Amino acid sequence: MGISKRDEGKKVSSAINVTPMVDVMLVLLIIFMVITPMLNNKVNVDLPIAVAAVVMEDANKEDSTVVAVTRDGKTFLGGDQVQIDDLGAKITARMEANKQGSKSVFLRADSRSNYGKVMDTVDAIRSAGVSSLVMLTEKKDQ
Repeated sequence: MGISKRDEGKKVSSAINVTPMVDVMLVLLIIFMVITPMLNNKVNVDLPIAVAAVVMEDANKEDSTVVAVTRDGKTFLGGDQVQIDDLGAKITARMEANKQGSKSVFLRADSRSNYGKVMDTVDAIRSAGVSSLVMLTEKKDQ
């Protein structure tokens, strides 16, 4: 009977296998690529559909001023809910803080929202001294 000697220590490789790490990183990259566009629109509204819609890239910028009116008549400045009475003052303060940015305000109104609530919001935006009000829509596919 002989004693068998194991040579397992010689088979150990000190090289790091990075394939599983690359797989995990690619999955995370895909997840972030899918989720990031959803984070820009902080308030979910169903925009009206228009044939002559123009793509507005400035609406997706970080420093853009976006006002949203939901179906139930709530008004949001960015992601924060505001009262109609306070909207003009908050827009004025945001415009003064962002002097180098655009003077445009982007309005995202739900297609099923009350027309009177949308007009009250437009009136509050105009009372803030906004030079340009852009109403956002979805482009109709033909």
